[in-house]
Amino acid sequence: MKRLIFSLLASSITLVSSTLVTDINGFAYKSPLVGKTVNLTDALVTAKGSEGFYIAGAAANDTRVSSGLLVFTTSATVLSKVAVGDIITLTGLVAEFRPSADPDFLTLTELESPTNIVVVSTNNPVTPIVLGRDRSPPTENFSALDVGPDGFLSVPNNQSQIDTVNATLLPESFGMDFWESLNGQLVTVLRPVAINFPNSFGEIWAIGDWPVTGQNSRGGLTIILGPDGIPDGQPETVIIGEPLDGTDNPEVAIGMVLSDITGVVTYQFGFYYILPLTAPAIVSSPSFDIAPTSLVSAPGDLCNITVGSYNVDNMSPQGTHIDDIANHIATVLRSPDIVFIQEVQDNDGPTDDGVVSASLTLSTLIAAIKAAGGQAYESVNIDPVDKADGGQPGGNIRQVYLYQPERLSLVNGTAGTALEAVEVIGTDGSPALSLNPGRIDPTNAAWQDSRKPLVAQWTTLSGDTLFTINLHLTAKDGSTTIQGNARPPVNLGVAQRTSQVGAVAAFASEIFAKDADANIVAAGDWNEFLQARSVFASLTPLLSDLDAVAGISPVESYTYVFDNTAEELDHVFLSPAMAARGAEAEHIHVNNWAPSFAARVSDHDPTVARVRVC
Repeated sequence: MKRLIFSLLASSITLVSSTLVTDINGFAYKSPLVGKTVNLTDALVTAKGSEGFYIAGAAANDTRVSSGLLVFTTSATVLSKVAVGDIITLTGLVAEFRPSADPDFLTLTELESPTNIVVVSTNNPVTPIVLGRDRSPPTENFSALDVGPDGFLSVPNNQSQIDTVNATLLPESFGMDFWESLNGQLVTVLRPVAINFPNSFGEIWAIGDWPVTGQNSRGGLTIILGPDGIPDGQPETVIIGEPLDGTDNPEVAIGMVLSDITGVVTYQFGFYYILPLTAPAIVSSPSFDIAPTSLVSAPGDLCNITVGSYNVDNMSPQGTHIDDIANHIATVLRSPDIVFIQEVQDNDGPTDDGVVSASLTLSTLIAAIKAAGGQAYESVNIDPVDKADGGQPGGNIRQVYLYQPERLSLVNGTAGTALEAVEVIGTDGSPALSLNPGRIDPTNAAWQDSRKPLVAQWTTLSGDTLFTINLHLTAKDGSTTIQGNARPPVNLGVAQRTSQVGAVAAFASEIFAKDADANIVAAGDWNEFLQARSVFASLTPLLSDLDAVAGISPVESYTYVFDNTAEELDHVFLSPAMAARGAEAEHIHVNNWAPSFAARVSDHDPTVARVRVC
């Protein structure tokens, strides 16, 4: 456990004699005995670490109450007095510890300042709870406080706080309550499966041999709608933390199966953990071969075009990153007719010197695609105002179109500038753009410090018109954790993203007002899940989600992996006329199925679609 700041929530110190561990934990998140000094008898030492030891008392016939507890101490003298398997008596102060000053982290019930330790007997058996056999975590819901039509994704956020309500636990129904009811207890996880890459501390999100929901073909869990129509954020997941014996967890990738672990349940830094007694080993790994897309344009096919969408993660001319992206576009995406790209930086990348042009970035990328065996592309973009669109300072990220001029052409027009608003002009039945390319309402407050959508009008080989909207909505940076105090969790930027989606919907409505059968593709990094339905409420009556049109299973609809879930932040939407003709789509997991975190080229996976424009 990584201790930063000690926070003792205590009242006057009172001695309570003959206390049980279950009395200390109680039925809720906070101990009813906080601030009191207690005497414990018949406490079995179940595990030891560098910051204390764990004890188990007599189990209650009530799954709401944990019989495990951390006795916090960094004293080598104290730690040397006990061994795993000892039954001891001791005195200590009941406390609620909050790591760091972040009020969104829940407190951890523990016993501090242990004294009067007496070993009564040694070498007693220590029997863990086997998760999946003795008890299994519930699926679907994190907390009873996540009220609203979209569950933990409901808006407004932070309507109540677990610390304040301190409700009685319901471990059979809610995931956070389940893990809290095991606080301090020794558990065994059979055949854990890694569902994300390790974080910077080597900690691993995992599931065990218990029922789960939303499991995809790789073994991870995807955000889906549950049977009750409420978003399911997979609360049955847990973090395998730093081993108590100082060994190192293995470098894992998504879908790797690990050896069984035994460890203690705890809470730290916004999440529930299992701290293993020792590091697990990798038992099996999935294949890391990524098949290229099967969706290509056939020569002479006038009516179908292929579309790619890819957030290329702060791509600049410096380093090898741009060559890797080029190789993906050429060999894995197989050179779609048009590619919607996000996070293209200016010519000198993050250097903050006023440069905004991305001409060198794009020419380097196009040449690298060709060198990798791909098609010859041309590019379309609008340079932003310096430091006005968010992202890495000095990088001036923007959206870009790459297109094959022999497959479609940009309709002649005047290109807009960073602050010029494109309008829908033309006659009924023949909408057109006042600027081509142009940006949607760039001075609208909805786009403050965020990327402005790049709109273009195209003519296809069949003579049909296609409108495209390439976007990258404001990020979620600063959101609270899914297992934190605020319920529903704070989804930072959700109000701005809702306004941004509304602006896109309004622009699409202007096109439909002149041609209800217009071809429109809106794609990019939306930085939001479709399960956050309030965000997309203005758009979904107008445009159709490509995954649904193409019949992709909800559990396979993901382009990003974060914390405990695979999730889709990158969406493609089609106009009704295009959706009615059908479409094909594939998410190419070239990054999130990588063998290691370091092997990823971007944190997003690209999408390829084949759509009909005739």
